[in-house]
Amino acid sequence: MSELISGDGTAEDVWGEWLPEQDWPAIDVAGMRDGAEHAVVVAAHPDDEVLGIGGLLAGLAAADVRLDLVWASDGEGSHPGSTAPLVTRLAQLRRQESATALGRLGVRGYRAHHLGLPDGSVGGHEDELGQTLGDLVRPGSLVLALWRGDGHPDHEACGRAAASAAATGGGRLVEYPVWAWHWGAPGDPRIPWQRARRLALSPELVARKATAVDAFDTQVRPIGPDRWDGPVLSARMLAHFARDVEVVFG
Repeated sequence: MSELISGDGTAEDVWGEWLPEQDWPAIDVAGMRDGAEHAVVVAAHPDDEVLGIGGLLAGLAAADVRLDLVWASDGEGSHPGSTAPLVTRLAQLRRQESATALGRLGVRGYRAHHLGLPDGSVGGHEDELGQTLGDLVRPGSLVLALWRGDGHPDHEACGRAAASAAATGGGRLVEYPVWAWHWGAPGDPRIPWQRARRLALSPELVARKATAVDAFDTQVRPIGPDRWDGPVLSARMLAHFARDVEVVFG
């Protein structure tokens, strides 16, 4: 795990003051549908896709874009040190949580690709991941992938593999951040704001995304009574994904 992910991170109220002032181009979901009838969505762990672009996925699904969702790992290593009984079933549970969350967003009928690569070591299997993505990406495909600079090694490996597959297969790459909202700061020069695009979420979609995020029970609530069993996603972190806008780098 990267040192960038440690500590309290940047509070959401700091982002909340800065984001509305940014004059980034708006995402036109209908326009995306006109340009790409197919999208490949790349996540390192079940929950990345909902946290980062749950609203966008709901829009694409409503526009009848065909979706291939690829999870590199099952996130089975989310609670190192825990001896809670649930630990032995984390991979299965996290897959189920993701399916439930996507259903709450109205994202159905997608093709699911669970690769089962080792959580925390996706970078060691980047060629395998890249081959899978290469088989899915077609000319004109929209490739929605974790940002290559997100600060988590698994996220960055997924981003690199997706960028390569998009370039080789003629797809259009759009990257989404997750952990950057934690370690980054407004105007942070490490973040490619010059490529930022924004999607405004309606109050109804904000509410639906909140119910979707809440489906990740093993990540937002303790899985047992010990210190190693606590939630992976703190309330401070979750606040970044309760806002009424999603930001991607296109």
